[in-house]
Order: sequence, then structure tokens, then C-alpha cells
Amino acid sequence: MNLFILRHGIASDPGQDGLPKNLKDADRPLSRKGEQKLWRSTEAMKEMDLNFDAVISSPLLRARQTALIVTEAFELRRKLILTDHLAPSGSPKLLIEQISDLGVRAKNVLLVGHEPYLSRFISLLISGSTLAAVDLRKGGLAKLEVSNLGYARCATLAWLLTPKQLGRI
Repeated sequence: MNLFILRHGIASDPGQDGLPKNLKDADRPLSRKGEQKLWRSTEAMKEMDLNFDAVISSPLLRARQTALIVTEAFELRRKLILTDHLAPSGSPKLLIEQISDLGVRAKNVLLVGHEPYLSRFISLLISGSTLAAVDLRKGGLAKLEVSNLGYARCATLAWLLTPKQLGRI
């Protein structure tokens, strides 16, 4: 199985872009710049011949919008799954169970979420600990090759790309 891990794009902060100052973190949308960069990133993903059997996203607005851009670009709207297990307070163990429940038909799965959750999740899968330093930028994409998905040391980091690198593809 290949796990592709995408951090949400650049989001607007409360009080910016006409948003109220008391906006909840969960309701922060992508900024226009964030949307534009993600559309360019989807073009790069297509150039790389990536495809996804499922897209699993945090339900927080900026992550959900990021996942929707990808599912629209790849015509995968029916394959989008929202889960609290990718929210900042989500459970890696329950996320692994949810991914496993997709079965063998899901060979390429895209996860969309937040930091520091995603870098800790990558660290857990490649090293067995959440302490390995992984720098996943907003809009950054990583690929993990997984032989047998489990709670620890079950994956190899194949690559990690910054949004700038994706934009150059």
C-alpha cells in the first residue's frame, strides 16, 4: 500500500480576508493563495501519474477544502471520507484501523490533515516513535510505502515534497 500524506494548504487567519476575529480554528478556510497553490500541486500530482483509491480527510474546513480540490481534480468525489481521526486531536491507532478497513482494494490512499499530527504519524509509521523530525509544510506531500500497515515501524518514507518542489514539476 502507498500512503500519500498531504498537509492542508495555506489558511486564512481570523480577522483576515473578511473573516471575523472570533472565528473558531476548525472553521478557518483556505486563503485564495492556498487554493491556487493546491490547484498547481494537483497538476504536479497528475504529472507524477499519482492516483488514489481513497481520500481520507480531517473534517476541519481547511483540510476538507484541500481534499475537495484533490478529489475534484482527480474526479474522486465519491471516494472522499471525512474522519475525526485526522483532526489535530485524532487517534493514530483508530486512523490505522480505518485505513485497514478499506481492504486490499485500496492500494493508494491519500490522507489530508494538520501539523503536528501528520509529521508525528509519519514518524510513528517509519520509526516506531513520534520523535523523528519530519518537516511537512502547508501543502506539502509525502509518500510512504507500507508493507503491512500496523501501529509502528511498518513504512518507508519514499519521498517528501514541499509545495515549491511540487510547483516545479
